[in-house]
Amino acid sequence: MYFSTVFLFLSDLGGGEMLVIVSAILLLFGADKLPNIARTVGRGMREFKDATNEIKHELERSIEDDTKSK
Repeated sequence: MYFSTVFLFLSDLGGGEMLVIVSAILLLFGADKLPNIARTVGRGMREFKDATNEIKHELERSIEDDTKSK
């Protein structure tokens, strides 16, 4: 819930604002480092998604085991 409120401002971004943000990122990091940064961010997001799915499945299994033991 906190994550969605932090990025709530992103809903009001238009084309001009996105162009400024992309230009700033390009100036800060350079064109040669952007693919590596994007790859690293993608891997991090995938690991986070896998971890949350694993926790979710573990909780579901523990709930099922608890209901079976009663």
